[in-house]
Amino acid sequence: MKKCLYLVCLAAGLVLSATADAQGVLKKFKDKVNKAVDKSLDKEAEKKTGVSDETSQTGNDNSNTNSGKPTNKGGGGLTNTEPPDVKIQMAEAETAHGAKNYSDARYSLQQAIMGVEIQLGRKVLKSLPPTVVSLPADTTQDKVMSTQWGWNNLTIQRVYRKDDKQLSITIGNNSVYSGFVNMYFANAATMEANSEKQNMKQVRVKGNKALIQYDDSKGYTLMMQMGQSSLIVWECINFANEQEVMTAANSFDIDGIKKMMGEQ
Repeated sequence: MKKCLYLVCLAAGLVLSATADAQGVLKKFKDKVNKAVDKSLDKEAEKKTGVSDETSQTGNDNSNTNSGKPTNKGGGGLTNTEPPDVKIQMAEAETAHGAKNYSDARYSLQQAIMGVEIQLGRKVLKSLPPTVVSLPADTTQDKVMSTQWGWNNLTIQRVYRKDDKQLSITIGNNSVYSGFVNMYFANAATMEANSEKQNMKQVRVKGNKALIQYDDSKGYTLMMQMGQSSLIVWECINFANEQEVMTAANSFDIDGIKKMMGEQ
């Protein structure tokens, strides 16, 4: 009896196993048929529309990421133009003023002032030392920017760099830094008293009031006042210590810069 029961169970197992195998083979067969049908339909659609399925999918992906906007793949860029000719702009301003075209007269005067500022900025750049604490000047990054009226909108910048060590000097108007410096000097006693760790303090650069700040991620920042809203900012990355920063700042002709800028 036990032997018969065993044979029955064995037979049932074989049947179930065969059924499971058959179902697996049938599923694989169905999947192949479905893929073949889908591929055939895609080809028919491609013949009718002229657009391949791959192109359609790529287009959908691009539209999802760029909202259908094409990506620029190149261009000629902008050419570097010379600063406005001061004499020409002054003459045009006079002509426009005589014709009572005050808007054009004002624009020409702005252009004339911009021309003066750019010439002045280039003169200041030429006066800067070619090397500071063994860092050569990267003159390809020299910048002179003039935005609107007068000295308060003139910015001059130079970078000194060697390997991972860098000093950048910015001369001109910086509303963020100048506002901070003025606020600090107005409330210096309170700020220093409330500071748990002195990462900022007052110093002097060739007799001029200044602030020096240190941050682990940015390095040293030295800010020296020149006028009401104008200053010189040195940003020093990977400098060894505060003394090296001060040595670098003192290597600049501060009085000469102030004189050229009309701050002395």
